[in-house]
Amino acid sequence: MKKVLASLALVVLTVLVTDCIKPQMVPSPGAKPQQSVVPLPLRMERAPGSFAFSREVRLFVEPGDADVLQVARYFADRLQAAAGFEIPVVSGPSGASSNAVIFRAAPIEALGDEGYDLSVTPRAVILWAEKPQGFFYGVQTLLQLLPAEVYASKPSPATNWTVPCLSMSDTPRYRWRGMMLDVSRHFFPKEFVKNFIDYLAMHKMNTFHWHLTDDQGWRIEIKRYPKLTEVGAWRVDCEDKPWGEREAQKEGEKAAYGGFYTQDEVKEVIAYARSRFVTIIPEIEMPGHCAAALAAYPEVSCTGGPFTVPPGSVWPPIFVYNPGKEETFEFLQNVLSEVADLFPGPFIHIGGDEVDKTAWKASAECQAVMAAQGLKNEEELQSYFIRRIEKFLNSKNKRLIGWDEILQGGLAPNATVMSWRGTEGGIAAARQGHDVVMSPTSNCYFDYYQGTPGQEPPGIGGYLPLRRVYAFEPTPADLTAQEGRHILGPQANLWTEFVPTPQHAQYMVLPRMAALAEVGWTSKPGRDWGSFKARLVKQLQRYDQAGANWAKSCFEVRFAPKVVPGKKELVVNLETESYRPEIRYTLDGTAPAASSPLYAGPLTINRTTVIKASTFESGRTLRGPSEEKFYVHKALGDTVLLEYAFSDQHPGGGPSGLTDGLCGSKDRDDGRWQGFEGSDLAATIDFGRPDVISRVSTGFLQNTKDSVFLPSAIEYLVSEDGKDFRSVAVLANDVPPLSPEVLRKDFSANLKGIKARYIRVRARNIGTCPPGRPDAGEKAWLFADEIIVD
Repeated sequence: MKKVLASLALVVLTVLVTDCIKPQMVPSPGAKPQQSVVPLPLRMERAPGSFAFSREVRLFVEPGDADVLQVARYFADRLQAAAGFEIPVVSGPSGASSNAVIFRAAPIEALGDEGYDLSVTPRAVILWAEKPQGFFYGVQTLLQLLPAEVYASKPSPATNWTVPCLSMSDTPRYRWRGMMLDVSRHFFPKEFVKNFIDYLAMHKMNTFHWHLTDDQGWRIEIKRYPKLTEVGAWRVDCEDKPWGEREAQKEGEKAAYGGFYTQDEVKEVIAYARSRFVTIIPEIEMPGHCAAALAAYPEVSCTGGPFTVPPGSVWPPIFVYNPGKEETFEFLQNVLSEVADLFPGPFIHIGGDEVDKTAWKASAECQAVMAAQGLKNEEELQSYFIRRIEKFLNSKNKRLIGWDEILQGGLAPNATVMSWRGTEGGIAAARQGHDVVMSPTSNCYFDYYQGTPGQEPPGIGGYLPLRRVYAFEPTPADLTAQEGRHILGPQANLWTEFVPTPQHAQYMVLPRMAALAEVGWTSKPGRDWGSFKARLVKQLQRYDQAGANWAKSCFEVRFAPKVVPGKKELVVNLETESYRPEIRYTLDGTAPAASSPLYAGPLTINRTTVIKASTFESGRTLRGPSEEKFYVHKALGDTVLLEYAFSDQHPGGGPSGLTDGLCGSKDRDDGRWQGFEGSDLAATIDFGRPDVISRVSTGFLQNTKDSVFLPSAIEYLVSEDGKDFRSVAVLANDVPPLSPEVLRKDFSANLKGIKARYIRVRARNIGTCPPGRPDAGEKAWLFADEIIVD
């Protein structure tokens, strides 16, 4: 009977508020939406007027649901902290006809666990949901409808605390909307972990993946094995040295950097997350990435140690547990038992990535287990390991989840895959009937740079701007509808090798978290980049009010050039990831000022030119100058024929990438470099008719850390007919292949006015990586950029 009355009340109120809830508004690209809600709701209809919060307002909650009552008090407490006045929360039916905020159990089963309906009139705010988390997400929307000052820590009594009248229906697209925080490479205090969870909640994200153990630190107390935190949580303090240049602990050195969470602290964080309807997924890395554990308990290794906790990079990741000893499984099961007892969520993440199997190949114990179990290779030994761990976790009523390498050797029966090396592993797992979380590096690794490295805090490399996060589609198009149901949702990851502080961590995730939140929540047809940019304006104001250190990369000017067909000209568009930016630029090499020319449309470049551009607001610089040199030369836009194809991993602008007028930087992932793995560069350019050539130059990259080497030699050849080529210059490389310096080098030759129709560039790859390196004997990379012909 109660449900019938509630249903009737809902129908009556909906008729009073609006004729209907129309399909979601999708603003045109670049248009400013009516309401800046992030992520964008499923359906929203604006109505005239507004509702004012004041001391006279009361919040009513139906009796009997403690979780919903907690949500109501969460909202009231937030408003009181910001507005300075209290809204009483009443557990009981609403008798008020005005000045009422009402939380009401929804009769609409279609809302699901996390959906909600919201109605705002000048007299009342009514929020319907089926479950407490639906009320919580409705509250997040209500907070966003209020002025941004609602997120401030100090009262703002002069603010007009109103929300616009509207009706809204909302429910998420995916059930897993997650973020991972690595606390092993750098330890973050408990209070920051709570703050991180607050931002997840603000963005309607429901999963916190807590990366608690790795080579560089063990961060969770395990009572049965106290040395895991006494020894494994601490390493030599090398924070003043680059991550990749830190030496292992020497005898006599004290391990002073680190920290860990006691089980009581873990319980506190879990309770905090639960109050914000965030499920925590703990990760205990195995069978690799376990140097910190082996430093504490070397007996579960293949060699017996001794080991120390690495203070920095470990590559290859040679530290592994020994699956040939029963003592190893007893140790891990005891650890996982305590973890399972602590964390109420359904999943435990076991890592499973980047397992170097060298120690297994040399271990008599591992080889004996392989023989006894009929395992063909070490990949199947890894699968044996994962299957045993999964069987144990299932006995504890937990589900195993791991990185996509757990597919190697055969996937455990009930395992869930987190696909990070692209989406291929996720596709394979979904086709086998396994659940998948999509987390590819291309769209979800928030340790990558989001702007030009010189203007950003130190990072691991790579490039992941806001727009690329927003463009992510978690469900691959080549999955069937049935297979697609196994895609649980997206997750972004913040690895912290280069992120030592909470302030830096906030910078790396905000506002990219907002973009990923919309990927996970909003329907695919409803997502619109122009609308998101406009709504982001107020979202950034909210971050400011909350005191967050968010990235200003969205204000950085980016250049989008195109070659004019049939002309040696470039048309250059200046863009940002912000809404209606004020861009000012210069062409004379000086830094832009508030008085510099205002960008109003594409710039035509017909000679080699440096463009500098900055964004401004009210005369104040928002982001320092971006700079690009555009090369206009005889080969600009000409077709390049390659004898050996470039790698799909490093296309460097595609077929026209070597004559597009752009040169690469020292960053191999800047999108300008064409990569050739193990093969030479043999590129031929046809000018279409004979022309005089006075000079030719080609740029190359050396980054030995990533197996990228300069060519051993460069040869330039010319031809009149495209068949018979003659050599006109041979240039040797004078940089040693083992030089650790990252550099780009131009190989230039003066040809003294040679006339030819064709020119060929042949750059000789060194072939294989030189001896004395971990990758010795593997194919070497050759990276080339612009071929400039004058």
